[in-house]
Amino acid sequence: MLIQIHPDNPQERYIKQVIDILNSGGIAIFPTDTVYALGCSLSQPKSVDRIARIKGIKVEKANFSILTNNLSHLSEYTKPLNNHLFRLMKKMLPGPYTFILPANNNVPKIFESRKKTIGIRVPDNGVIQAIIAELGCPLVSTSLHSDDDDYLEYVVNAELIYEKYENLVDLVIDGGIGGVEPSTVLDCSGDEIEIIREGKGSLDFLQ
Repeated sequence: MLIQIHPDNPQERYIKQVIDILNSGGIAIFPTDTVYALGCSLSQPKSVDRIARIKGIKVEKANFSILTNNLSHLSEYTKPLNNHLFRLMKKMLPGPYTFILPANNNVPKIFESRKKTIGIRVPDNGVIQAIIAELGCPLVSTSLHSDDDDYLEYVVNAELIYEKYENLVDLVIDGGIGGVEPSTVLDCSGDEIEIIREGKGSLDFLQ
């Protein structure tokens, strides 16, 4: 299914349709503030397994992120953070950053792994913010990848994404032209913040 949702004023009836699919274990491809991403409800562990199979990786080795619409869910998945890091996250989010944080004991249960860290994202995108708010829990997410020569065209165009994935996922959300830069990934699990991937988003705040 391909649904077109307005990026600035998401239609409520379409959001509810998305929620029904996610709550029934469905997998969706959706826009973010960076690239289009593949995801499911965090409350549907079998769907997490499906995403891993689509990506061709084992779920216990996958570097999936948790997408939230605010930082209120943090304590459910991470160990307590120091005040400096929490203030930094509040300043930079929503935005195109993935913060890798020390995971608490809930995360290994979710991902059937011994993961000691978890990536947290709060995308600055109206469609995904509306979906998470209505869903009532975070999404598990991973960026789309392609080895095709037309990668840039493919990754930004929801109709082309749908052509490629319509038999693998339950829903593709067309939220307009997507970006080509992934999120900037910051490992905050140690004493110092380490830049794992420099993507969209300024790093001036680290200076």
